[in-house]
Amino acid sequence: MVKKYFGTDGVRGRANGAITPELALKVGQAAGVVFRRGEDRHRVVIGKDTRLSGYMIETALVAGFTSVGMDVLLLGPMPTPAVAMLTRSMRADLGVMISASHNPFDDNGIKLFGPDGYKLSDEIERRIEDLIDGDFTKRLAKSRELGRAKRIDGVHDRYIEFAKRTLPRNLSLEGLRVVIDCAHGAAYRVAPEALWELGADVVSIGVEPDGFNINRECGSTAPDALCRKVREMRADIGIALDGDADRVLIVDEQGHLIDGDQLLAVIAQSWHEEGLLAKPGIVATVMSNLGLERHLQSLKLDLKRTPVGDRYVLEYMRKHGYNVGGEPSGHIILSDYTTTGDGFVAALQVLAVVKKQDKPVSQACHRFTALPQVLKNVRYRSGKPLENSKVRSAIEDAQQRLNGHGRLVVRPSGTEPVIRVMGEGDDKALVEEIVDGIVDALTDIAA
Repeated sequence: MVKKYFGTDGVRGRANGAITPELALKVGQAAGVVFRRGEDRHRVVIGKDTRLSGYMIETALVAGFTSVGMDVLLLGPMPTPAVAMLTRSMRADLGVMISASHNPFDDNGIKLFGPDGYKLSDEIERRIEDLIDGDFTKRLAKSRELGRAKRIDGVHDRYIEFAKRTLPRNLSLEGLRVVIDCAHGAAYRVAPEALWELGADVVSIGVEPDGFNINRECGSTAPDALCRKVREMRADIGIALDGDADRVLIVDEQGHLIDGDQLLAVIAQSWHEEGLLAKPGIVATVMSNLGLERHLQSLKLDLKRTPVGDRYVLEYMRKHGYNVGGEPSGHIILSDYTTTGDGFVAALQVLAVVKKQDKPVSQACHRFTALPQVLKNVRYRSGKPLENSKVRSAIEDAQQRLNGHGRLVVRPSGTEPVIRVMGEGDDKALVEEIVDGIVDALTDIAA
């Protein structure tokens, strides 16, 4: 059953378009009713990134939650993983993050976390949706039972200490010059301060949010500014977070980008050598490069693949007992520490490896050579193009031609009417040829 409001990562859309104060009010009321149990006082923590629309949505959510009798603790701008952590740490019944992650400023969203700090299940999201469109008149709190709201101090320090404790005791970053790009987003205060407290020489960019500049030509989705700054400052490493700091990319001392697959390899190998992997392998999506899989196999480690989306990675990790997972985009989930992707904590793990090996980042973080990968999108109007006989024939022919020397992933987008065709293999010319063949078949029937 398709959900009306919730997508793959909460409720998301254009601010004052799909995401209105009225909708935020109803989300607060519905989620509050679902998580209100018994007669005790209930509390919800609310964090946000730095978008202008965050004020509007925050105020509407507060009205919704307090109207059904929940107390609200306002955290202000905080990373998404910090909100998840504080939901558990502060024994809240619910956690809320107001953010559209890596999207431009005019989008926004509402992410919900249960009392265990994990994102909500499909079942609970559907219960909330059923209530959103209902009548709340009889569910509102009585006058004496209305909730209270207040802003709380000290939460930034709590997250900083939490992040620092994920590193080995007495590890210092002294001697490392680190450029950190916070995308003018939620981590603009906590990430630079934590790095400085750990001893690094910190150069900060993307730390002047104005409500409009989040993710604009900065952060993990636009790392060119970070690459230039690393070369300019002759830094040892660059760290690029996105708007809500749940994903990260690294830049080496030469200004070259290191993607999430390489970071997974770095962390997996380090944890394997230290006996920290819960299972002999990690979890990634179908989009992770075959080079990563082959590298892990050389270490006698498995790569378990899931559909695209960090929620699917986390679901597989929880179900099968893995403690490292992620995506090429830089969503890295380390479940020993966090209940969701935490770009900054992942970056700290990489810094620990760099310090331990005492090598340049270009050496310490290059674990495998990525196979040539080609990704093309084909837009269609309606129907199910992948069920067309001509398209199925083209896919079968491509699989035969790869003959085990590559991978092919053909899938519909989860957010738009687009078929994504990804091929990779040892022979780049062959990969391009088979991808073009499938694209041609899709284009013929979509025309």
